[in-house]
Amino acid sequence: MTVYIDPPDWPGHGRMWSHLISDVSYDELRLFADRLGVPRRAFERDHYDIPSHRYADAVAAGAVQVSSREVVRLLTEAGLRRPKGRVQRPSS
Repeated sequence: MTVYIDPPDWPGHGRMWSHLISDVSYDELRLFADRLGVPRRAFERDHYDIPSHRYADAVAAGAVQVSSREVVRLLTEAGLRRPKGRVQRPSS
C-alpha cells in the first residue's frame, strides 16, 4: 500500500492542511486513514485533508512525501481525480 501526502501549505479554518491520497483506490486510502485515526468527515472528493500537526504522523505511518503538483498528477493518472465544481455524470 502506498499513499502520498503533500506539504501542509493549504490554509483553512485557522490552520494549514495537507492532502492525503492514493494512486490505487479510495478503499486503499480509507484503510490507511482509518489506521491513522483520521475521521471520515475529513474525506473531500478524492483526498483526505490532514492538519499540519498530523503531517509527521502520516509520514511515520508510511505516507510518501510529494509535492502538491505531484498529488494532482498521481490522482489524474490513476483516474481518481475529482476536481472541485465538476458534476460527475453517470456513464451510459
